[in-house]
Amino acid sequence: MPRALRTTFDAAMQRLAADPYGHNSTPVKADADRREATVSGVVVRYYVSNAVLTVTVVRVVYV
Repeated sequence: MPRALRTTFDAAMQRLAADPYGHNSTPVKADADRREATVSGVVVRYYVSNAVLTVTVVRVVYV
């Protein structure tokens, strides 16, 4: 990933981490805690765990 995109992506991921259910994210299948969002043109699939205040990214697709 080019440095400029990585910088933009990292900043956008920080905003997404602060509000993992926002930023036009959508649930994956019927599970509201499994989410997918496009962040700076990169598709990110992640899992939200409110019990431990953690967002775990499980897939990043950059083309």
